[in-house]
Amino acid sequence: MPTAGEKLSSLRKSKGLTQEELSDLAKINLRTIQRIENGVTDPRSSTLKRICDVLKVDPGEIINAGKTENPDYLSFMHLSVIAILLIPSGNIILPLILWLLRKDKIIAVDEQGINILNFQIFWSLLILLAGIISISFHGGLIKLFYAMPVIIVVNLLYPIVVSILIKRGNIRNYYPVLIRFIK
Repeated sequence: MPTAGEKLSSLRKSKGLTQEELSDLAKINLRTIQRIENGVTDPRSSTLKRICDVLKVDPGEIINAGKTENPDYLSFMHLSVIAILLIPSGNIILPLILWLLRKDKIIAVDEQGINILNFQIFWSLLILLAGIISISFHGGLIKLFYAMPVIIVVNLLYPIVVSILIKRGNIRNYYPVLIRFIK
């Protein structure tokens, strides 16, 4: 699969433009065009928009160049939150590792990983806060004992459902994010 630079070079040539002509039309330094096409650098969003406007292509075509589709990896990344059963904070640590390893190589891993991490961080803080509040009140430990399994089961079943939906090809944001910890 071609890289973003290779894709831009190919599109530029198919439109019959030289690097100099593209540079002039997009109002971008020639050296910048050369560095992007040679894979030395990735285009900034404003630069990419200017180039895509001149070439009359969607920026998504260029951004996803060099990335592959892998719904199995996305599905596994969603299921990785179950690692909390094995290690404390595993619902954050394992998805973080999987996200960092493939966010630039697989389509949708970057946005899905950010959504999973934001949701799990928020969820973990919510559980911690609920524990502190319930322990602070008389008999709170008993209430927490009954509430925690329900909270944990919901957080474990939801990723399984999302994973199944992704395996079926429905790749979209399934996690509501109230607070963004990672952007």
